[in-house]
Amino acid sequence: MTDRDRALPIRMLPPGRHAMSLVVLFATLALVLILVPDVLLVVFAGLLLGVFFSGGGGWIARHTGVARGWGIGAFVLLIILALAGAFLAFAPAVVEQFNQLLDQVPAALDRLRERLHEFSWGEDLMRRVTPGALLSGGTEGTAATAVATTFGALGSFLIMLIIGLYGALDPTTYRRGLISLLAPSVRADAEDVLGKATGTLGNWLVAQLMAMAVVGTLTWLGLWLIGVPLAPILGLIAALLAFIPNIGPIIAAVPAVLLGFSEGPTTALMVVGVYLGVQTLESYAITPLIQQERVSLPPALIISVQLLMGALFGLIGLALATPMAALGLTLVKEAYVRRYLGSEAHAEDPTGRSD
Repeated sequence: MTDRDRALPIRMLPPGRHAMSLVVLFATLALVLILVPDVLLVVFAGLLLGVFFSGGGGWIARHTGVARGWGIGAFVLLIILALAGAFLAFAPAVVEQFNQLLDQVPAALDRLRERLHEFSWGEDLMRRVTPGALLSGGTEGTAATAVATTFGALGSFLIMLIIGLYGALDPTTYRRGLISLLAPSVRADAEDVLGKATGTLGNWLVAQLMAMAVVGTLTWLGLWLIGVPLAPILGLIAALLAFIPNIGPIIAAVPAVLLGFSEGPTTALMVVGVYLGVQTLESYAITPLIQQERVSLPPALIISVQLLMGALFGLIGLALATPMAALGLTLVKEAYVRRYLGSEAHAEDPTGRSD
């Protein structure tokens, strides 16, 4: 090579359209996540509801021979009827138990306060934790914040429900619109990746609902066996909060432990044992067994994503961390490892043979 050849500038070829389309798409998602993360999380939660409605409606359509839209409508109607029937059948007992829970928790707090006063460190703790300190921002501000938070949560849930219904009834339109943003050369692969990602979310959702049902049943039975009052409502709370990893079981255990203190310290310790036992079974036996045939996620990855999402986006980020980890792992495996890196390996050795 001559000096003249060395002096020639290296011409950089522009990136291909397929690569540029992927860069633009992921850059847009990253920008939305940075600027308005709550919007993206609400949309993702709506997509989860859409997967749920689509899975149930599709099952009805396959087994009855009706159109898919009618199957989804029938599935939503069955959910409404089931909720209405459960409300009419159990609402009086649940409301009575919930009112008893509200009545007994303050009494349990009073008994706990009396026991803490028996110790010097308990008196110091009670001086620090006072209603004035807890409501230092003022009652009016606290009430306004609570009202705003409540209406914000209801509005977000309504948006999730609308997104889920529209996404379940006509997924082809939204899938086609998303794929049209990509270059024609990668649209077939994108269709396949989206199908596998949707299947991953569906499998995770089914496994999660099954785990929540088992957690609620075991908690109810455990509290009933040790004689804790209001065991059914406490089991229902445990089942619902099991959707939120790590923090959910702790929040669910608080009212049960307080009610246990009303029966005595021994009962309170037994309540703690029940929740620890159920949580251990859920973490190391129930969830792994249920998810073994549906979705496989490395535990270290789940914990890392939960810590990251919880620190960045709070409770809703923590609640959606695991399905987002499942979705991200599927996208990385199918789009990056299998297709991008795999295509490079195939280009180096088209025969598939290794030296």
